[in-house]
Amino acid sequence: MSKFSNGTAIFASARACRHKYKQDGSFFYLTGFKEPESIMVLAPDHPEHKFVLFVRPRDRNQEIWTGKRAGVEGAKEHFGADEAYPLSELDNALPKYIENVEKIYYTLGSNDDLDDRVLGLLKRFRGKRYESLSGPLSITDPSEIVRDMRAIKEPQEISLIRKASDISSEGHIAAMKSIKPGMYEYEIQAILEYNFLKNGAMFPAYPSIVASGSNAICLHYDTNDCIIEDGSLLLIDAAAEYDYYASDITRTCPANGKFSDVQKEIYKIALDAQMAAIEAIKPGANMDAFHEKVVDVIVDRLLDIGFLKDTKEKILEEKLYNKFYMHGSGHWLGLDVHDVGSRKIGDKIRTFEPGMIVTVEPGIYIAGDLDDVDEKYRGIGIRIEDDVLVTEEGNEVLTSKVPKAIEDIEATMKEGYE
Repeated sequence: MSKFSNGTAIFASARACRHKYKQDGSFFYLTGFKEPESIMVLAPDHPEHKFVLFVRPRDRNQEIWTGKRAGVEGAKEHFGADEAYPLSELDNALPKYIENVEKIYYTLGSNDDLDDRVLGLLKRFRGKRYESLSGPLSITDPSEIVRDMRAIKEPQEISLIRKASDISSEGHIAAMKSIKPGMYEYEIQAILEYNFLKNGAMFPAYPSIVASGSNAICLHYDTNDCIIEDGSLLLIDAAAEYDYYASDITRTCPANGKFSDVQKEIYKIALDAQMAAIEAIKPGANMDAFHEKVVDVIVDRLLDIGFLKDTKEKILEEKLYNKFYMHGSGHWLGLDVHDVGSRKIGDKIRTFEPGMIVTVEPGIYIAGDLDDVDEKYRGIGIRIEDDVLVTEEGNEVLTSKVPKAIEDIEATMKEGYE
């Protein structure tokens, strides 16, 4: 609230849907409230009601069908609201929280009905301003304020992401021990998601990717309906969400439990790039540095094996490496798997601070139709991804329990064969 200068902020819950409901990340971050059809008002200049919720009232008939509601009293008792109203009172109660401020902080475009109400109130108070000399003059988007707050995690948030990472890690290890040639990709997906649910994670953090062979060349493959062939690799990009906080893990394993020499060669490139990138993550380091480390290692190694043939300077300038590595090296992680947070502050690239969490996910993807690449390499897709917490001393890999060294993956998979 201290960031809202002479204004009142309005935030809306996520819209209700036919499927299992999930609250908007920023609304949950600010309120802890998980119900749909809710609106929060932050009014720092109001003498009594600085945190206000508009919610669905208790309704026995509706609760029989869709579950218990907090209601107006619960919004105050359990969620700390200074005042709460049934949503039906919005038009009557909202004006008194904005009539004496100069700004409305509100994000237009996600809730048409609320957009109309807020714009209508702005127009109404502008008309009265000539008489009262008070009332809002403008609407300012508060999302950047909340986004930057969310980028640095509080201890309780880190604890929840750690829990999500541990659950996800257990799922990956179980899947790794289960992989056998002849299985369908969706069987591995079922093992992963069973372990997520078994350990209290009610949602996958994103649609699970279980991509065997050349399916791994498609970055967002999630059909998961092919047979896992002997001699192929299996790329698994899957993770759990625990109490709204996400994890994000990718591992690439040999279907038969043993990497071939060719697979090892390409895998080591991705692994070395990831290890170099993780080492670069620490307080004060430029946020682009870890991506630059990934690219530097990949380009050097692809030059060594002849995949790239121009000068390194030209390759970097023209991004010729995109032929084999075409995505970023990581992203924010938190309430959303691709969490909010600014990469820049003004014109400057942001530096890492303790409490930030990012993923590190380099990959190598060799399409099957590349005539200028030896056939033995074609159709290989490898990605390795971990979740990294920036600490006071450097960093902590939250997903380090999942094997990623070649010998460790093979040893873990061997347990499944014994």
